[in-house]
Amino acid sequence: MRMIKQLRSFWILWVATIVVACSSDAVAQKSYKVFDLGVNKSTDNFNMVMGLNNQGWAENMDGVLTPPITSTSTTIVSGRAVISIYGTNIDLGTLGGDNSWTNYGGINDRGEAVGLAETSVLDPNGEDMCGFKTKKTCRGFLWRHGHIMALPTLGGNNGQAAAINNRGQIVGISETTVPDPGCPPSKQPGTTILPVMWEKDGHGRDDGDDADDRGHGMEAGQRVRALPTLPGEPDGFVQGLNDRGQAVGATGTCTSFAIHAVLWEDDTAFQLKDLGPSGDNAYAINDHGQIVGYVTSPDRSTIFPVVWLDGRHGGVTTIPILPGDGAAFATGINNRGQVVGSTFNSQGWSRGFIWQDGVVTDLNSLISKDSNLLINAASNVNERGQISGMATIMSGPDAGKIHAILLTPAEGRIDDSMADFARTHPRPISANVSHRSAPTFGLDQLQR
Repeated sequence: MRMIKQLRSFWILWVATIVVACSSDAVAQKSYKVFDLGVNKSTDNFNMVMGLNNQGWAENMDGVLTPPITSTSTTIVSGRAVISIYGTNIDLGTLGGDNSWTNYGGINDRGEAVGLAETSVLDPNGEDMCGFKTKKTCRGFLWRHGHIMALPTLGGNNGQAAAINNRGQIVGISETTVPDPGCPPSKQPGTTILPVMWEKDGHGRDDGDDADDRGHGMEAGQRVRALPTLPGEPDGFVQGLNDRGQAVGATGTCTSFAIHAVLWEDDTAFQLKDLGPSGDNAYAINDHGQIVGYVTSPDRSTIFPVVWLDGRHGGVTTIPILPGDGAAFATGINNRGQVVGSTFNSQGWSRGFIWQDGVVTDLNSLISKDSNLLINAASNVNERGQISGMATIMSGPDAGKIHAILLTPAEGRIDDSMADFARTHPRPISANVSHRSAPTFGLDQLQR
């Protein structure tokens, strides 16, 4: 109860600040102060912010991975979804199993959070949708006022929740009981996996009755409905959601899950513009309908971060990849049009970036070398211009560990930046995994 009161107090405190911040025009930021959000458990070797609200509260993936997170080919050993309020961590728990996890966009301004969690029940078909190698059933969850509650499926055993907006709408995926004709024998039982939306009463409204939710569980309080997929692509998943109820993600097949990036609007799936080949994905959408994600180059050699500035009505704008890196994707955009994302090199995750006023900038060039943190990824940007992600500790007893971080805009310029420091001090990471694709976490890691 004490924690719930603290959450409500935090929320009230920040309302006025958000209103002021959202009323300002976008200005290219010159520097940031970095907050190290620490770790949930001392044994964790990976902590990354995946969701960020306008109060600066983060929803983290905290856990143990092997090999290190900087590799794009890694195995999740254990993990928990955690809300971090400037370093004060709240473990969201599970649905009966040992592990929980989260996707991009999983926390709203009321502190409600969503993600995926194991149950105590083994999957009857031997599937492992949560990705922890336990083969327990995986369900989407809603965490609200200290309680974690399972979200219903479309009849299948498994599901995941990806994002929640300030209206209480939730999007994600659900297995069905309908066979997918495109699944080969090696991927049976091969039922379709559909993009879905959960709503409080079918209209995105919240009746405010928390007692109902706690007493009867979200199985009774949330309605789930399937979203359509593109023709010839029976499967799909949603990654992002705005406060207008527009959602984005991708659709595909049993063997190629992300073929085309998609916008869902008015219960219709619209294919977003691309560069020709298949292999595209959309991660986030702001309230102006601007969308970010990645597309594959015409020769299929590179993944580019992109922004669809006019949504489904316009073309796709490619964001340059930072020099020295070979691929990138964009995962966050605010209503001021600031875009953040991550780049990759031959070893894996490389640098977080911000794209604003048509210019892409290494975030490490905007923080002081004294921070002792090399930003490997940027996940979200809120309306106050705060940026979340993860960073490598460069020196000291914890050198090489990965921590969740929050960047807050600061006044003035800096002298020596972390980018300057990193040019002459190799980061203390041992990973040697080549890559040609985006990383596989949350919905992106979904495998039959």
